[in-house]
Amino acid sequence: MSHGRSDCRIYVGNLPPDIRTKDIQDLFYKFGKVTFVDLKNRRGPPFAFVEFEDHRDADDAVHARDGYDYDGYRLRVEFPRGGGPGGFRGGRGGGGDRGRSSRGPPARRSQFRVLVTGLPPSGSWQDLKDHMREAGDVCFADAFKDGSGVVEFLRYEDMKYAIKKLDDSRFRSHEGEVSYIRVKEDRGGSDRRSGGRSRSRSYSPRRRGSPTYSPVKRSYSRSRSRS
Repeated sequence: MSHGRSDCRIYVGNLPPDIRTKDIQDLFYKFGKVTFVDLKNRRGPPFAFVEFEDHRDADDAVHARDGYDYDGYRLRVEFPRGGGPGGFRGGRGGGGDRGRSSRGPPARRSQFRVLVTGLPPSGSWQDLKDHMREAGDVCFADAFKDGSGVVEFLRYEDMKYAIKKLDDSRFRSHEGEVSYIRVKEDRGGSDRRSGGRSRSRSYSPRRRGSPTYSPVKRSYSRSRSRS
């Protein structure tokens, strides 16, 4: 099977303002031969495209560096929309499903869901997912134009921890906007916002050995008994 350049190219966002090309090379050289770094830092928040010689190195870099804390900035590392293995990471804008490949794993949903309000205008699903990772494993995140969002966790305990620790927490978007968000359990069901206009959405790949939860029928009494 042949692989194009798009399979070897990754997007790197939420970089510090003083980032240099050499710094980016140092971040990714361990994953394989980097053939090109295109740093965009003249206008607006800096971001970069990094191209590897081998598509497998690009895949390793995405999995290892997405969410990585670099000098106080949590990096966003992903394949550009429509590129990379599977293409299941979603786009950075409202592009729908056009350009996505069907090779990726199916979307995973969970009943352990929280509703987030107070997001800044530039807050994206990637920003929200990164922020909520402090509480545990996030399998789905979505952000809406009204400043709200939903986040789903793999485990009930992580959802409860997010409500306890991240409610009224300081949220920073990839464009530097800051707000204090509210986090509460979403009891409205997974389809409550299906008609709303989202900024984009995040699907995480299934983890080996992880249990599967139904996104429709809830049973909190059974969930509380899980260890």
